Amino acid sequence: MDFIVRAATVADAPAVSQLAQDFAAYLRDLGDMTDFQLDEAAVRRDGFGPNPAFAGLVAEQDGRLIGYLLYHDGYDTDLAIRLLHVVDLYVHQDARLQGVGQTLMLAAAHICRQRGGKALVWTVYKPNRLAAAFYEGLGAEYLRDLEIMYWPLPAQLSEQPGPQNPPPPSRPTPAAGT
Repeated sequence: MDFIVRAATVADAPAVSQLAQDFAAYLRDLGDMTDFQLDEAAVRRDGFGPNPAFAGLVAEQDGRLIGYLLYHDGYDTDLAIRLLHVVDLYVHQDARLQGVGQTLMLAAAHICRQRGGKALVWTVYKPNRLAAAFYEGLGAEYLRDLEIMYWPLPAQLSEQPGPQNPPPPSRPTPAAGT
């Protein structure tokens, strides 16, 4: 199978959005009932522009996107290392087991190294054993002593005063292990 991996562009937003919808359907079949919100508008708004929340890579074959990987920079304070947080990886079912996912992950690893990083980090939906086996095949290991926490911020929080001198906005840099 011949394909290329390249940086995602804003023109890829419709195709990335469609692949994200396919990914959401796949996860729903595994029992994930999350209200997935990554649509074309979100890809355009949050992936491009003056302050993007993520960047992306796409795998393309004959002018058609067959996979994508979204990521952002991160930092592990325990190890004092830069890392790359992979927030989404999906390969269309017709293109699986042909090196697309591995090539996307290796491209992300290369970006991480270029930025001085030493590791990739991501989450896996527990019932997604196919993904877990793929990642373990790359040499990835579970961080068994950590659990993911998530705090959806209440609307009234924006009505309360914040710090007197808040720091300037920056790109997200979650710390692994905290």
